Amino acid sequence: MKSNEGGFDRLLRIIVGAALLLGVFFGSSIGLGWLNPWGWIGVVPLVTGLIGWCPAYAILGIRTCPIQGQK
Repeated sequence: MKSNEGGFDRLLRIIVGAALLLGVFFGSSIGLGWLNPWGWIGVVPLVTGLIGWCPAYAILGIRTCPIQGQK
């Protein structure tokens, strides 16, 4: 599995995924209980950001990381 996500893409996925997931745990305590069911969607961008590979990118042929060996 070769990485198909660039650095900015990965960072953005990790931030968004973590924020959504944190909404699950802390949303009801600050009055955002409606966020809880949808917050679990944050697991997908968090995991893909951490491993650097997105299955949807692979299917669609998208690549945001630089190709090794090119300048």
